[in-house]
Amino acid sequence: MNNKDNQTFDNMPNISQLSKLSETEYLNMTLPEDLPQDDIDMIAETGILFNQNNRSSTLVVRDQEPICLENDTDNFEMLPIAIALERYDWLREKYYFNAVPSDYDEVVKECASHKNPVGYFIRVKKGAKVDMPCQAAMYIASEDITQTVHNIVLLEEDSELSLITGCLTHNSVSKGLHHAVEEIYIGKNAKLTSTMVHSWGSEVSVYPRTATIVEENGVFESNYVSLRPAKHIQSNPKTYLNGKGATTRNLSIILAAKGSVIDTAGVVYLNAEDTSAEHVQRGVCTGGKMIQGGLLVGKERCRAHVDCAGMLLDESGEGYIESIPGIKTYNSDARMSHEASIGKVAPEQVEYLMARGLEEAEAVALLIRGFLGADVAGLGEDLDAQIAEIVKLAGHND
Repeated sequence: MNNKDNQTFDNMPNISQLSKLSETEYLNMTLPEDLPQDDIDMIAETGILFNQNNRSSTLVVRDQEPICLENDTDNFEMLPIAIALERYDWLREKYYFNAVPSDYDEVVKECASHKNPVGYFIRVKKGAKVDMPCQAAMYIASEDITQTVHNIVLLEEDSELSLITGCLTHNSVSKGLHHAVEEIYIGKNAKLTSTMVHSWGSEVSVYPRTATIVEENGVFESNYVSLRPAKHIQSNPKTYLNGKGATTRNLSIILAAKGSVIDTAGVVYLNAEDTSAEHVQRGVCTGGKMIQGGLLVGKERCRAHVDCAGMLLDESGEGYIESIPGIKTYNSDARMSHEASIGKVAPEQVEYLMARGLEEAEAVALLIRGFLGADVAGLGEDLDAQIAEIVKLAGHND
């Protein structure tokens, strides 16, 4: 199907059509706790935790192979996408390259050319509330390869899920390419909270292509964090609020370091009455080039706000931030607004905190933390550690 402003969400088949992975399918997959400790430590930096009891399911893709899978709940199914496509004809017919059409652009065409796609398929049962987050890692462990993944997430009516995805390279990997297609379908009264953390090598290029369809009273909360930036990231996810009362909130926290070009935006189509959207971008530039934006398109009575804010910590004149928030409406009852701001760490605020006993680096870190305004579940300590690195990049060492 082609990706239009008004996407449809077909009824999913009964859960009785699904079954567990067979022993044969499990045979060649490593358990998460059996991964090398070096891999476990690297992946944990993106919020993917092993050997703990606070995750419901785990899938790890290393380079171009799904290497481990663990499911500890009957409330939903998590499979490698290739196995799911073999098992369920309806998946290919109704959802595979539906929200993101296979001819969307060259990146998607390259993903569509793979006969055996790599990635995950998640389906949550009707009425199921998955208590603990499920998690997936897209991990590049080899130098100068192209990782191509395709993920599909389906939430049935009245279901709820929290998903944590880490996309990263090993510390020893500096160069590579990451192509990704992600299609998300959120049913009536369902809620998905998605947290994605990127941590890339300095010469990696990243091109995700994402689309989300939300039905009546569905909720989509998206958090995107990238504080170890790639050389180039280009992302413009689409969200279609197709059902009455559907809502989305998108938060992005991004660093553009020296040598990086980060172009992130997003489009939300408010296609039904009483839909609402909030699109928030927070960017910190220490010498890279950052373009941040967001476009909200109101087709019916709706409420929407886009907010792009940047903090420029580079004094060389090489780095920059360009903020482009946008709103567009076809309905006189739409209530839409936008704002953009770019600033720096105010010296008087640093001096004020230092006068009360903080070191300069501590004061700057506190101000950056306040600017980001981020309270992303499970990322507190890791986020603070990466903010400390930003402070060092900005030249505020102790």
